[in-house]
Amino acid sequence: MHDPLFLDPSGAFAEPGDESYALLDVHGVVIGLSPGAEILLGRAAEEVEGRRAADLLYTRSDAGRLVGRCSADAVVELGHAVLRHRSGEPVEVTLQVRPLLTTGGDRLWLVQAMDAAGSRRRELGYALLRGLFTESPMVIDVFDTQLRFLAQNEAQRRTGTFGDVPFAGRTMAEVAPPGLLDLAAFEARQRHVLETGEALIASEVRGRSPGDPGRELVWSESILPLRSPSGEMIALAHAVVDATDRVRAQDRLALVNDASTRIGTTLNVLRTAQELVDVAVPQFTDHAYVNLLDPVFGGEEPTAGPAAESVVLRRAASSVAVAARSEAMVPMGETDVLASAPGSPSRIALAGGEPRLMTGAELVEEFAAADPGRAALVAEFGVHSWLLVPMFARGAALGTAVFVRTGSSHPFEPDDVMLAEEFVARAAVCIDNASRYTRERTTALALQRSLLPQQLPVLGAVEAAARYAPASGHAVLGGAWYDVIPLSGARVALVVGDVVGHGLHSAVTMGRLRTAVRTLADLDLAPEELLSRLDDQVNRFHDEHGQGLTGAGAAGTTCLYAVFDPVTRHCGLARAGHPPPARLSPDGTVELLALPEGPALGRAALPFESGEVVLADGDLLVLYTEGLVRAQDQSSETGRERLFAALSGLRTGPAGLEAGCDHLMTGLLPARQHDDAALLMVRVHGLAPDRHATWDLECAPEEVARARGLATRQLAAWGLEELEFSTELVVSELVTNAVRYGTPPVRLRMIRDQELICEVSDGSSTSPHVRRALETDEGGRGLFMVAQLTQLWGTRYHDRGKTIWAEQSFPGTGAEPAGNTAAPPGLPGFEELWNTPD
Repeated sequence: MHDPLFLDPSGAFAEPGDESYALLDVHGVVIGLSPGAEILLGRAAEEVEGRRAADLLYTRSDAGRLVGRCSADAVVELGHAVLRHRSGEPVEVTLQVRPLLTTGGDRLWLVQAMDAAGSRRRELGYALLRGLFTESPMVIDVFDTQLRFLAQNEAQRRTGTFGDVPFAGRTMAEVAPPGLLDLAAFEARQRHVLETGEALIASEVRGRSPGDPGRELVWSESILPLRSPSGEMIALAHAVVDATDRVRAQDRLALVNDASTRIGTTLNVLRTAQELVDVAVPQFTDHAYVNLLDPVFGGEEPTAGPAAESVVLRRAASSVAVAARSEAMVPMGETDVLASAPGSPSRIALAGGEPRLMTGAELVEEFAAADPGRAALVAEFGVHSWLLVPMFARGAALGTAVFVRTGSSHPFEPDDVMLAEEFVARAAVCIDNASRYTRERTTALALQRSLLPQQLPVLGAVEAAARYAPASGHAVLGGAWYDVIPLSGARVALVVGDVVGHGLHSAVTMGRLRTAVRTLADLDLAPEELLSRLDDQVNRFHDEHGQGLTGAGAAGTTCLYAVFDPVTRHCGLARAGHPPPARLSPDGTVELLALPEGPALGRAALPFESGEVVLADGDLLVLYTEGLVRAQDQSSETGRERLFAALSGLRTGPAGLEAGCDHLMTGLLPARQHDDAALLMVRVHGLAPDRHATWDLECAPEEVARARGLATRQLAAWGLEELEFSTELVVSELVTNAVRYGTPPVRLRMIRDQELICEVSDGSSTSPHVRRALETDEGGRGLFMVAQLTQLWGTRYHDRGKTIWAEQSFPGTGAEPAGNTAAPPGLPGFEELWNTPD
């Protein structure tokens, strides 16, 4: 019986019936010949029997060797020899001589001849079996059809998997150590091959090392059917190759690829940190968390010296495998006091730039003195391997990433440390980019908002609310703006504009244009005239920057300018390439105001035109930029339809303007907007008839006294007797100048709004300005006194004539006059000059 470790290779690769044997007696005479030998020699057995075997050899030397070897008592390999074919042709063979004894004790010799091809087949068979069952590193088992062991090769024995347990005639389930692999699945695979006759090649099978149950092994397994010459399946060959290192390398590469696609999907610091731990758990570790230095957590520039005493590490992200237990003592956003302490593993790693790998026992010892509670949790949760990797970008420290393995998972190895360093380095770059983007975006938005009104003025004529939304993505700076500008006579100017393009240049251009609009508004220009002046300013910008920057300059800017007069309730509007405003009436009617459409600023070939509408109390004006109503794939008409629908939704209740702005911004802006958007909502209020009074005066000196009396009585009716003295002086000086230097008609108007406003109009367009008055001059100090007694004063012009106005604060408001201060001692006063037209 053969040793079950080996298979008998006799006859390997031999075809049935090809054995060539000759039986010789003690004298070397042929007494028998096999059919294979008959074919080999081309002779029948009867023809050869009784002849000397040496006569069948082609050369005398071969005959001598055959005779000499037939005296040996052991199997003798004669090696190469040449037989004589019946045709006379030589036949090259390999000879083997084997001694035999008959039952009577006579000596016989069995000579086996194999031609060159057969010899090579036999040698190959021996070499193959020796290679597979003796020298091959591949583990090979042979099972019968009952799934019982028939044989194993030396590689299987060298693994020591089965120890000294006898295996022959037993199944894998009877001899395999516990936990080696899923035995039920293994037998199912064997039965599948027996039933189908199809081999299973290179199946990936996972199991555990008998000597280290915590270490997972991966094998490449093949199960092959073995058949008899008749084709009947008689056994199974089971070949196994250890693929653990290859699979782990593939898993690591897959994890790196996964990290490259999943980490850094957004420019958000905390989201990027969370993506890092989500990639690591559970493929790489059971628990992972990220601590970021306080400046990085807040979007600031990372510190250059992480070893400073003021280092604060804050928890930014954490992830735990479903079946794992690990420490969770630091809530999100809170300081990790233990990691921030001097001498902690985190501080040491940040200072040295090298990862720290510790066992569970070392970690408990490290934490025991500083935080016994945390050390107890480490032991309770079965932490056995703890890896800390410092996070750096551009040479600056960002924080640390910690990976924890618990329970039956295998401890971290050097390859794991390298892998962790690789995807932590990627995460560090992404976190640094996100932090820099956050800083840049915050700075850009701060700049953008600093160029917009910090707060809208509180006025009696209008209630106003506004919103600004920057574009999504990297181009956060835009050129959209809005403004509410108080004008003389309780009037108010409403402005919405949009500079083409994005970026710093557009934002700065917007700031310059907004300043220009406010400056021009102080001149009390009509809307169409203001846009004409603004168009000139845009052309000057173009001249300053040259032709090459027109694409990013002010040319193409759109603007809507409106002036509302609460006394007359008239609103004059002009637009330069800007969408028309919408009006929502108190009864819910929504309409777009029909206004002449002017060209964009910097491209005007024709004068701008204005339109005028009469607004009722409670009317809501909605001024906006194109970015609010027009998405990237929508037409302007579709955007305005959406605006109408959103405004119609405001009829459901008396929502305030702030809520109305939020409603429109939420309903109209897409999730990712491609342009910045500005919105200005204004509810208008007319001035009640009892809050203003107008009188026509004769162009005569005696009218000055009458004007004072009219003003005094009106103050008494309003209960503002405290302002009687200053008002009389203001009215007296303004009417006197109009009578003396102006032309008819002369008109006095008083308005009680948030201030007391006195206005004197005449038909002359001459412009007053101040000059120094000599100490010997008898007059010339009228406007100087007006400036000292009032909060503001100025002049506005009409188609024919002008109006000089002055504002006074009401008693008890605490406002002080903001006019010119008194002249220093020893200097002459000021005198107004009324220039006549050329």
